[in-house]
Amino acid sequence: MKVDGLAMRSIWLEPDGAGIGIIDQTQLPFALVKRRLITLDEAAHAIRAMLVRGAPLIGATAAYGMALAMRADPSDAALDRAAATLLATRPTAVNLRWAVEDLRGLLAPLPPAKRAAAAYARAHAICEADIADSRALAEHGVKLIEAAAIKRGNAPVNILTHCNAGWLAAVDWGTALAPIYLAQQRGLNVHVWVDETRPRNQGASLTAWELGGAGIAHTVIADNAGGHLMQKGLVDLCIVGADRITAAGDCANKIGTYLKALAAQDNRVPFYVAAPSTTIDWSIADGVRDIPIEHRDPSEVAEISGRLPDGRVARVRVIPDGSAAANYAFDVTPARLVTGIITERGISSASRAGLAALFPERAVALAGD
Repeated sequence: MKVDGLAMRSIWLEPDGAGIGIIDQTQLPFALVKRRLITLDEAAHAIRAMLVRGAPLIGATAAYGMALAMRADPSDAALDRAAATLLATRPTAVNLRWAVEDLRGLLAPLPPAKRAAAAYARAHAICEADIADSRALAEHGVKLIEAAAIKRGNAPVNILTHCNAGWLAAVDWGTALAPIYLAQQRGLNVHVWVDETRPRNQGASLTAWELGGAGIAHTVIADNAGGHLMQKGLVDLCIVGADRITAAGDCANKIGTYLKALAAQDNRVPFYVAAPSTTIDWSIADGVRDIPIEHRDPSEVAEISGRLPDGRVARVRVIPDGSAAANYAFDVTPARLVTGIITERGISSASRAGLAALFPERAVALAGD
């Protein structure tokens, strides 16, 4: 993607070949701030404090976090500490665990002297693969928008999304927004309804910032407005991302996604989940029962950040002193509410059979367990 005409990714290897560059997403949309990560603990903090977020980007950052750890200390003890430190940052996004286990499996058999170079090379490969997967996902997802455009004629295709699943949530292109970016490139008339996505406002802050920079028509709405828009026929399809998808097609995504899926079903609006295969957790089937749901600091619900008339950015409290707050970061949309899952290999039904048809090698592996 481009920012002010310059190509940019959400994470990159710095020119010195050691430090890792990221965009501090907590500063958007009011300031574009880049950070340099040089230690394992800095990478872990970036994930935990949501300087980086989005399942694919969390995985990429974790991979580079392992590389930073090996650069400092390539011992077996340091390898174990790096894996444990990163796995403890955020429990719901499965890409994190996938990346850490991938790096650990690669590095453990190697002599310590070779671990750092191998880790950097593998982290780079994970980033490149994520970009390729996002681009392939876009090719499959854009067909849904093209089909909707035929029905709409000259009117815009109205797409509702939740949270941020654009290039900021991946290395580039993104997941739910990737088909929208490709649709724009192909000249399709698209308009996006952007849920604000309380409590952290990733839709209002990040998705709106991305779409505005790309010149894509969009409107920010309150989280509870989606059902009303669907009732009025103002939503042609929903596309959201995911942080973990079970082998049976249940999908965990930012809190509030489940409610959108219920409204979509009631109003016969297609509801799609877009995610690369690295987001599929083949080890579980029941998402409501088995996907761990992150509980974040209640202050994220009790307080909100915004820009004051004088240009300063401030954080203010929005609930009374003494009131308790709960901050469930994700919910699970059961497979029965999902029209289809868009992946780099195509669009499948939200079912074990549908996913296995796209990824037969996983089905074979599971059958042998």
